[in-house]
Amino acid sequence: MTRPNILLISADQQRADCFGFMGRKVKTPHLDQLAADGTHFTACMTPSAVCQPARASILTGQLCRTHGVHDNGIDLDPEIGEKGWAGAMAAAGYQTSYFGKAHFSTYHTYEATGTPECLRSAHLYDEDWHGPYMGFEHLELMLVGHNWWAPEKPPGGQHYERFYHSDGRGDERTKLMWENAGDTKGAAQTWHSKLPTAYHNTSWTSDRFIEWVKHGRDTEKPFATWVSFPDPHHPFDCPEPWSRLHDPADVDLPEHRTRDFEGKPWWHKAAIEGEPADPKFADIRKAYSRIPPQTDAQLREIIANTYGQIAYIDHEVGRMLIALEQAGLHENTIVIYISDHGDWLGDHGLILKGPMHYEGLIRVPLIVRGPGVPAGKAIDQPVSTLDLGPTFFDYGEADALQTQHGESLRPLLEHDGTRAFSRSEWGLLPGRVGVALELRTVRTRTHKMTVDLNSGDGELYDLEADPHELVNLFNDPAAADRRAELMGYIESRPDDTVPDRAPVGTA
Repeated sequence: MTRPNILLISADQQRADCFGFMGRKVKTPHLDQLAADGTHFTACMTPSAVCQPARASILTGQLCRTHGVHDNGIDLDPEIGEKGWAGAMAAAGYQTSYFGKAHFSTYHTYEATGTPECLRSAHLYDEDWHGPYMGFEHLELMLVGHNWWAPEKPPGGQHYERFYHSDGRGDERTKLMWENAGDTKGAAQTWHSKLPTAYHNTSWTSDRFIEWVKHGRDTEKPFATWVSFPDPHHPFDCPEPWSRLHDPADVDLPEHRTRDFEGKPWWHKAAIEGEPADPKFADIRKAYSRIPPQTDAQLREIIANTYGQIAYIDHEVGRMLIALEQAGLHENTIVIYISDHGDWLGDHGLILKGPMHYEGLIRVPLIVRGPGVPAGKAIDQPVSTLDLGPTFFDYGEADALQTQHGESLRPLLEHDGTRAFSRSEWGLLPGRVGVALELRTVRTRTHKMTVDLNSGDGELYDLEADPHELVNLFNDPAAADRRAELMGYIESRPDDTVPDRAPVGTA
């Protein structure tokens, strides 16, 4: 067999359980079929709970305190990014490409940084620029991708924004994008967008990959490609008709959806009630990055809209898989579906993301289909999206170009191996929630613990006996041995951390 192609498809902020095959009332027929035809991991953990650190870790194979992007607003050093899995696969003879939202560098910056993703610098890259960038040889990017902001007008923006404004009617589309075509019960950041789907970034992302598969790729080389959708993500602005696909009255609400800080570590309350320390961006932190408590009716609207975003992505994934089949690439392409991190989506009365590492946020999808991958297999071992690079190297006969904190998933896929634990970390700067945190999380098959190294406080949950993470065992004498075991895993982290880096913006 020739070396397989690699197609990594990622969503943004999609929980691990938000699939039809996982039992939730969301319509995902193509992804359900992908899981049936391949293997899915039920205990995959994000390396970090927010976008930039998580995405940098997926690319580099390193934890965020090693590659340096320990919080949003910090750019990935190109010298490190270029040695990630894309650069390593290119060095091994693969053609590498990227389509969609990258977010390896900061969009909203204090000053121009010169990167192609910086909103203040994108005009420096003309319409003929398609890379290289972070080890990818060909790129077609969007900037931000979340419709709280209007797509930048040329010469700003990148490939999607130029497409969006290409006929001079972008302002008309943005007006439609921000209009609510139905009653959403006053739910925060939630509306039925009137933006025609032909111009939506979800359609555009899959369109660009399909066009590249048909006409842009080098047919003499295997490819390693990342296709990155910016949804499901707030604002919850799914376009019609996808926003109407799920009746809010029929969606599944979280069983435990009331905020309660009793028995939780101190930072839970501080993160919700504290004032962001960055005066330049405090208002947007509070207006965009936090959602106040919602009524059940409002939460139903948010969940139904999120389900619509996911179903829309599912449809586009189906189109991409058809394109692979039509190109004769189906049999020799490893397809992986992931998300960078999850969303609380009402669990514990919380929505979006932050330093409360509940399962809805920290556990992410991981579906793998391809040659040699068993069909219909589910794996409950604790793994991480840090493992993707080593897996690609294993299948693609490539060598890592820098230290890797993950391991190949191939032994688990093709045999019945085990893993002791996976880990996640986040070095929060005070600009986000008003306090600095140094969070370390480890997850075994049955337990999970998060510790703030600055204060020593933490939380420990028995995920089998307490799947909703209601009872914090961190200070329970009966759980002392388990706490010591998990602390040992935290302390086993490789000694290659780097100091705090100064943010260049918010995200």
